[in-house]
Amino acid sequence: MKLDGNTILITGGATGIGFSLAKRLAENNTVVICGRNEAMLQRAKDDVSTLITYACDVVDVDNRRAMVKWLKANYPDLNVVINNAGVQRQRDFNSDPHMDSLEEEVAVNFTAPIHLIAELLPSLKQQHKAYILNISSGLAYSPMADVPVYCATKAAIHSFTLSLRHQLKSSNIRVIEIAPPLVDTGLGGGTRSAGAASHMMMSADNFVSETFAQLAAGKDEILVGVSVKTRQMGDAMFELMNTRN
Repeated sequence: MKLDGNTILITGGATGIGFSLAKRLAENNTVVICGRNEAMLQRAKDDVSTLITYACDVVDVDNRRAMVKWLKANYPDLNVVINNAGVQRQRDFNSDPHMDSLEEEVAVNFTAPIHLIAELLPSLKQQHKAYILNISSGLAYSPMADVPVYCATKAAIHSFTLSLRHQLKSSNIRVIEIAPPLVDTGLGGGTRSAGAASHMMMSADNFVSETFAQLAAGKDEILVGVSVKTRQMGDAMFELMNTRN
């Protein structure tokens, strides 16, 4: 992937992996970040002054379509979309699975990125070269049992990305999947699965450095850290990852 001279949209770009990607990409690209929290967007811009921010809840149809319209009017050369926004909820079906937040988790992680891709595709097809990057997870291949819906949505994004790549293979658009390992961010409200305690946690910046190296090498599937093993071993990793020490 060409890593400079692009115009890029990153959803959920104010914090965590999204912000680390934005910070690095802003060195040689025009980067727009969106998110629901205006204060966090402003904090990101305070840290990296060249970032362009847009407050948007990608789940909300009107919000999302307004952003797409704004992008077309103000950044008609947009050629990279990074679907990074994510929500992770712990759910225990032995006690309280917190069903009141189910639709939000599925929408943020799965259906909203699909809607956004569909709405931006006409513009992306007008570019000389365009890229869609979907952030899945190493947990797409071997889930953590205490975040079952999160893992299921990431498995769905993995499957969707394979199909989208196949459908667009003859177009000007490359479809790339990035599968992070356990990364030290606020995802999940700062909690982490006990079964993952023995696995190496990467910093967001180190993860991005490895991701950039693989993107520069032209890979369509970016696997970092323990994601390599979960991709290779799949269900065979399940008991190991879900054993509490």
